[in-house]
Amino acid sequence: MGENYLDHVVINVKDDMDLAQLVFSNLGFTLTPRGYHTLGSINHLMMFGSDYMELIGFPEHGVANNPNARPDLTTAPFGINGLVFKSSDVDKTFEKLVELEMDGDPPKSFSRPVELDGRKTDAKFRTVTVRAGVFPEGRVYFCEHGTPELVWRPEWQSHRNGIGAVSEIVVVTREPAKSADLYIKLLGTSLVKKSLGKNVEIPGGGCITVYSEDEYQERYGQLASGLEGRDAIFGALVFETAKDIFKLDIQGAKHVEMERKESSLVLRVPKYDSVLEITKSSG
Repeated sequence: MGENYLDHVVINVKDDMDLAQLVFSNLGFTLTPRGYHTLGSINHLMMFGSDYMELIGFPEHGVANNPNARPDLTTAPFGINGLVFKSSDVDKTFEKLVELEMDGDPPKSFSRPVELDGRKTDAKFRTVTVRAGVFPEGRVYFCEHGTPELVWRPEWQSHRNGIGAVSEIVVVTREPAKSADLYIKLLGTSLVKKSLGKNVEIPGGGCITVYSEDEYQERYGQLASGLEGRDAIFGALVFETAKDIFKLDIQGAKHVEMERKESSLVLRVPKYDSVLEITKSSG
């Protein structure tokens, strides 16, 4: 898998992981068993073909007694707050970030236990993050998987909703042109011509769509999230499914607001201030 390809997207659920696990299961996702990071966070993953979505948070009532608790999660609001690209060597990626004047902290390593067939082992990762503030919508970073075979498992890649990929990440910002240029610079890519917004191509497939507030409202209407004083947000995650979007079995409606459009199903999860859009796969 190439450099700068999409690796995963992240939704911060803070100390509300039990409900988040239920809500996303009711949306038709298969969730991996709960993971416990050495950095103090916990997670569930929804694995697709080559990328995935991560619910990340921290144990309920566990932050005060945990010296490893992550301030990047505990102080951040609920919602989509991470966009992660692949790296085969985060040391080299860090050097590139220095060249681009986007470097933050040096690479760090962490792991989480995984139990497969009754045997416990560690899934290992190394990450390097773009400096905070370059992309005010949230955390943008790169991940080097030391043990990808422990993450992408066939038993976790099949979902009742038929979703097989993240196809688009929506960014809403007060400075769309500047934001799009920064993503182009970061990924070494170009714009994709579409009718609304600035669509930055992600190597290997998918795109980042950068909207002004008005453009974002035009697309999502009453289900849109608000900037609420912020300079930018991750406004939505868009997925492709092989199934008929008008026959998807979405359960637990009390936790979700829905709007069926001509060619997509838009879901808003108010608790986590997250907009998800499901479209029909072109494949």
